[in-house]
Amino acid sequence: MVAPSSTPIISSFSFLAIIASLLTVAVLPATVSAVPLSTSSRWIVDQSGQRVKLACVNWVSHLEAVVAEGLSKQPVDAISKRIASLGFNCVRLSWPTFLATNDTLASVTVRQSFQSLGLSESIAGLQSNNPSIVDLTLIQAYQAVVSSLGKNNVMVILDNQVSKPGWCCSSSDGNGFFGDQYFNPDIWIKGLTRMATLFKGVANVVGMSLRNELRGPKQNVDDWYKYMQRGAEAVHSANPDVLVILSGLNYDKDLSFLADRPVNLTFSGKTVYEVHWYGFSDGQAWKSGNPNQVCGAVVNNMKRKSGFLLEKGFPLFVSEFGVDQRGTM
Repeated sequence: MVAPSSTPIISSFSFLAIIASLLTVAVLPATVSAVPLSTSSRWIVDQSGQRVKLACVNWVSHLEAVVAEGLSKQPVDAISKRIASLGFNCVRLSWPTFLATNDTLASVTVRQSFQSLGLSESIAGLQSNNPSIVDLTLIQAYQAVVSSLGKNNVMVILDNQVSKPGWCCSSSDGNGFFGDQYFNPDIWIKGLTRMATLFKGVANVVGMSLRNELRGPKQNVDDWYKYMQRGAEAVHSANPDVLVILSGLNYDKDLSFLADRPVNLTFSGKTVYEVHWYGFSDGQAWKSGNPNQVCGAVVNNMKRKSGFLLEKGFPLFVSEFGVDQRGTM
């Protein structure tokens, strides 16, 4: 993730100041020894009750190869060290549901996965840069990335990006909402439970994001509550240490339904909500409108759809954001 070029403008608005939590390590940053994390009203805190800001980068591991991007170019430890040296303290590491629920897929080796995609050059790069990973199974390779980040004092949020490995996202990709072609709720619950169990006791895994960018023609509020509450309970039951992160509807832009109908969970002190914001979501407004007026409208819209959760005493995690940096919008 990169800092939007319009940050000096939007940071003057108190709500969007939360974006700074993705760019700036906290005054009292968490170390892996200070976890597990919990919530205290709108704040995320460590074991001593000190506030923790999650300064995260996204690291993609949900595409067709089901291997963290970049391992054919750099040693995993070098990437982890680089993330930490840039001032980030966590990684939102994506994974596809089928990695956890399809034992055949999980047992494929990294080499075999790249061979099946005809990526011979990448295999050579993996052999050179990460010889200890190239013949691991896909699930073992994922664990190795998490372990490397932990050794470099970087926290991890396990982000369930899609069900079927591949690019995300569109409204018709079969991964968008409960009941879609690849999005069986029971299989999803199974996957969440398995991943929560697999990483129980792994100190630097501090949170699990239940699902990225719910979307598509089937999305509706009632099913959101039905299945997101089930998913949250499943994760907490399997691994009560991790933060449970819930995303909204319409590509994770809309949590407004929570204003009048809170989630009903059996646990507390672990719930976080996440929201996404991209400049292109506002259409041509930034290109054709008055920037100050557009900014004000965007801020008000975000307050209405998600920012109000802060006032209700819940942490809000801006897990993806971005703008066109070419200067044309």
